[in-house]
Amino acid sequence: MEAHGSTPSRRSLLRSGAYLGTAALGLTAASAAHASAATAEAAGPAGRRAAVAYPPTHWIPASTSNYTVASRPTQYSVDFVVIHVTQETFPDARDIFQNPAKKVSAHYMVASADGYVGQFVREKDVAWHAGNWDYNTRSIGIEHEGWVDQPAYFTDALYASSAALTAAICARYGIPRTRERIIAHSEVPGATHTDPGRYWDWARYLELVNA
Repeated sequence: MEAHGSTPSRRSLLRSGAYLGTAALGLTAASAAHASAATAEAAGPAGRRAAVAYPPTHWIPASTSNYTVASRPTQYSVDFVVIHVTQETFPDARDIFQNPAKKVSAHYMVASADGYVGQFVREKDVAWHAGNWDYNTRSIGIEHEGWVDQPAYFTDALYASSAALTAAICARYGIPRTRERIIAHSEVPGATHTDPGRYWDWARYLELVNA
């Protein structure tokens, strides 16, 4: 997503992470079960078997005006994971995904401070994240809390949670765990965005995904 307003301080980031670890995580086990059921539904029995490999996720549905209902991978194959950076705090990006006027969403978002993972769109559905309809239909979009020019947001916890999520997605859909299939938003054909930017450590990330 594009930037909206000034960036917050590191202290506000940590407060945001603490909030997500308490109030937002107040979605509780019922929400986590909903998320597990939703992701398992995306790929039928095989998906249910693979779901145990996913990191804990919490269901925070995007507005239905911000994605396309589908039946992937039957309707469209899932061939890519697209890595994004929000240019927002987690709460602000969440509000954007839930605003029907914004016409944007991602399947998942990872918080900086603690690696909290929110799921906003079911994997079977097409999130509007890549700015390219073909890539939208054939990818899973993962947003990461932070700004492309502030590497402090790319914490150990964020990398670890995101890599576990990407590894599980790749296992579910048979996506090779390579840079050709795990791509930057900026690498989507026709992209006008620069995320995740030059501070994203691709070597580290791919090592974690393949661990």
